[in-house]
Amino acid sequence: MAAYCQVTQTGPQFGHNVSHAQNKTKRRFDPNIQKKTYFVPSLGRKVTLNLSARGIKVIDARGIDSVIAELVARGGKI
Repeated sequence: MAAYCQVTQTGPQFGHNVSHAQNKTKRRFDPNIQKKTYFVPSLGRKVTLNLSARGIKVIDARGIDSVIAELVARGGKI
């Protein structure tokens, strides 16, 4: 499973590990991805999404129906 949030469209970011001697090696910052299942009343079924912690907060604030409508409008798979 790719480290990608379906709601916020957040993916991995890249940077460096920096030692005390200032040696820089590549590293990857992955978002906190979790698999969550929600019941969507407008669809009448459950939907499983790969979400970051921020994506879960977005659903809590705006509601699952509006988030799913936005996903469908931009052509996302649900």
